[in-house]
Amino acid sequence: MAKRSDTKETVLLALELMRRVPRKRKISAKELCDQLADTEVARDLRTIQRQMEMLSEHFDIERDERTKPYGYCWKEQSAGMALPTLSEQESLLLLLAEQHLQSLLPPNLMKSMAGFFTQAHVNLAPYSKVKQEQNREWLKKVRVVSTTQPLLPPTIMPGIFEKVSDALYSNRWLNVDYKNAAGKSTKAEVMPLGLAQQGTRLYLVCRFKDYDDERCLALHRINSANISIRSFERPKDFDLEKFDNDGRFGYGNGKLIRLNFRIEKEAGFHLLESRLSADQTVIEHEDDYEITATVVDTAMLDWWLRGFGNGVKNIHKDDLGIFCHSSAVLSAAN
Repeated sequence: MAKRSDTKETVLLALELMRRVPRKRKISAKELCDQLADTEVARDLRTIQRQMEMLSEHFDIERDERTKPYGYCWKEQSAGMALPTLSEQESLLLLLAEQHLQSLLPPNLMKSMAGFFTQAHVNLAPYSKVKQEQNREWLKKVRVVSTTQPLLPPTIMPGIFEKVSDALYSNRWLNVDYKNAAGKSTKAEVMPLGLAQQGTRLYLVCRFKDYDDERCLALHRINSANISIRSFERPKDFDLEKFDNDGRFGYGNGKLIRLNFRIEKEAGFHLLESRLSADQTVIEHEDDYEITATVVDTAMLDWWLRGFGNGVKNIHKDDLGIFCHSSAVLSAAN
């Protein structure tokens, strides 16, 4: 294979560096050098420093020279790594995502996405007036509809999401001051393992120091967070997908049951179209449906059943004596 020219190598390095420069926090040349260590564009620290100095002079990259090592980030109103090949349809979908996320994410997190949405608007601007009007009309023709009572997202303290996500990304311990639902405050060192959005809420899945079980901390209940200099090796026995499949976000432990209940036809008709599981069976009676399905037993399942009030009756749960240990098992059940 022919060796790439020095010019091409330099361009590829510059593009890779710009892609890795964050928006909301500073990153040092040493961190960038470490990130590129196992890539095709790996370079020594001095080369990375020279490249970042050049990029900060010619692009909207801010260089913080108040302390060493210098920190780099995209300027607040910068388009960042713009995607000139983003198609018209992709730009429209991104703007649709903006509408959807406004009801799910707190304002400070939406602000962190502003550059991407701005780029979508910019990509659509060059079109003719007729085309621009069609684009605006299209966004009014589609909508994501909530299946539950719409709720405003809880307020997350400034800087919490950035600290949590940075610690999660870099496998570093996190010191948190957390207030639980009962109002009790706890200061602890936790091992961040995963981040999940459930409705309008964001949760950090973590392990407390000296414990090997997982807990979920709501980000809006974290009063403060500081990233430790200490790193950790991510536990090989933890898998976020399995954690979800086990029903842990629904307050379950992965126990599979055979669920049987009867539901009034008007309330239960949607279950004929959106099944509880792949093995769901339905027996139609005169006034109701008898539903049988293999599901994970969770508190969320109980809340869902109670939500039908008197429309659901004769609820039976048969413990199958097995646990959902993988996505494959859940796929068979759901």
